[in-house]
Amino acid sequence: MSELMRDPAAIERLRTALEKAQYTVDGCLEAMGATAYAALGRNESVAASYAVAEDDSPVATLTKLFVLQEDVNRDAAAAALPLEDAMAGGLVAEDRTDGTVRALVDIRPYGESDVDWWLVSDLGAGLVTGRNAPMRPDYVLGVGGASTTLAQLTVRENVESALDVGTGCGVQALHLSRHARRVTATDLNLRALDFARLTAALSLGPLEGERIELRGGSLFEPVEDERFDLIVSNPPFVISPESAAGQGRFTYRDAGLPGDELCRRFLEQAPRHLAEGGYCHVLANWLHVAGQDWRERLAPWIRGTGCDAWVVQRELQDPAEYAELWLRDSGDHNSPRYIERYQAYLDYFAANRIEGVAFGWIILHNSGAELPTIRLEELTRQIDQPLGAHVPEWFARHEFLTDTDDEQLLGAALSVAPGVVLEQSAQIEDGGWEPAATRLRQTGGLRASGEIDPVGIAVVGAADGTRPLGDLLDAIAGQFGIEPATLRSGALDAVRALIEEGFLTLS
Repeated sequence: MSELMRDPAAIERLRTALEKAQYTVDGCLEAMGATAYAALGRNESVAASYAVAEDDSPVATLTKLFVLQEDVNRDAAAAALPLEDAMAGGLVAEDRTDGTVRALVDIRPYGESDVDWWLVSDLGAGLVTGRNAPMRPDYVLGVGGASTTLAQLTVRENVESALDVGTGCGVQALHLSRHARRVTATDLNLRALDFARLTAALSLGPLEGERIELRGGSLFEPVEDERFDLIVSNPPFVISPESAAGQGRFTYRDAGLPGDELCRRFLEQAPRHLAEGGYCHVLANWLHVAGQDWRERLAPWIRGTGCDAWVVQRELQDPAEYAELWLRDSGDHNSPRYIERYQAYLDYFAANRIEGVAFGWIILHNSGAELPTIRLEELTRQIDQPLGAHVPEWFARHEFLTDTDDEQLLGAALSVAPGVVLEQSAQIEDGGWEPAATRLRQTGGLRASGEIDPVGIAVVGAADGTRPLGDLLDAIAGQFGIEPATLRSGALDAVRALIEEGFLTLS
């Protein structure tokens, strides 16, 4: 395919047409209905196609053309968008034999609550349309679950500079443009940069879109000695037999490196490009190897960054689940080579004693601390999104605990964090209700919960931010008949744990 639409005037005409047609997230939802829209999110197009089949409105026409990959009548297409511009710009093609128009790319409504954007990518390979073409090696992916996770995880504080490593169609760069004065986006796939350029111009306007500087190259090669206040990356982290052999099939997901080597290299290089006080967010897959705890494998990589780090394992898949996921992603579940490729995954995992593959996130914070805070944990429970607003709080309370000795902690005034509730359960014993468990639970954010004893309940209940912790413990010691010095020394570890998990906060 030749270079995508570049003429600023043509881009502005297309942008205006999409807005006029109400070809937005809300507009598409209204046109096809909630049920069909949800099915489309599962890559099932039948319900959506059925919902808009008899609708000849511009939004329905654009949905059929770009989202559902259906041929549409030329006159209907011309009524919905500047057709000549779209054909000249490589977005659609006309079949003169039957007077229909088909999409050459996917232009997908996307955005935040107060803004409408459009992502330009290759036509979806996983969409159930019955006419999917094989994916090309330089395929450009649209927005997916990983993209959404990263966008929701990212800290959204105003910064001077931000870097999107492996930008793909440009979705993370769009988000960064809202709170970074300067945005740089890189990708090894030069074709992806062409899509990202049009995504930015179409979403932000041709002139404003130029604020996102696009550079070609692998990982941090395009930025050399530059530093950024914020780095985000949804890199090609997929672990596959092809990558292990140095022959990744698809640039957007296969780095051509064995195992989870991409994760190690990213962590090795990222700190050199992270400004003091800056955050780096990266999604990754890492291996579970027989006989070795995953934390032990990753810990040396994390310590080597010299940064505070929060590593979270969100999901673990066995070899079969993992193979099936990525074979569906590339449309291979409909391929005659499906069994062969599936078996290649299983052979690779067995030969390397791989018991599972984890998906998670790694957040680095360049705090400059002499003893960086490092935490590697499994967190599979439901959490509230977006989580980005809670990330600075997480690092701040861990920094506080590292920098605060016991005497200083006893002098601190603590409060119960917002959204914390106390839950008690009971069970029938001997004809009456007997307390069974008492737990603290967060109703938002990370939604942590944990059991707590009566003394802990008293401590949390009295933490109103008006008294030093030491005075509060002395008063509670009297209530329970405990020596104040004993409670002071015995309770500090529990109080630290309550602060670490976000149940108590510094007033």
